Amino acid sequence: MIQPKEFPTGRPFSPGILSDGTLYIAGQTGQDLKTGKIPDDFEAEVKQCLNNIGLVLKEAGMGFGDAVAVQVYLTDMNLFARMNTVYTTFFTDPRPARTTVGVAKLVGTARVEITVTARK
Repeated sequence: MIQPKEFPTGRPFSPGILSDGTLYIAGQTGQDLKTGKIPDDFEAEVKQCLNNIGLVLKEAGMGFGDAVAVQVYLTDMNLFARMNTVYTTFFTDPRPARTTVGVAKLVGTARVEITVTARK
């Protein structure tokens, strides 16, 4: 189990699981880990989501360059281009394989959730 100190404990899932050199990161939203709030600004929400993922990667001794697959869930596909603007500042070439799916609802007021699989 990969449990960064910044993440709450006692949840019904692990932030990350490292198995045979592959890291599976649980879906992360843009929730601020200290306040529990999701930013009103969508770009700030995506950035916080990716920062949360970065904490799990770092705890496992990895970085965004180690990501091999990403799944993005959006509650509004009209936000796709705006998500990409932030996403491409975290994931540089060669970028991981990615799937982006429109969903009806995410937890709370989240508009984006991202999960990552990484391998050194």
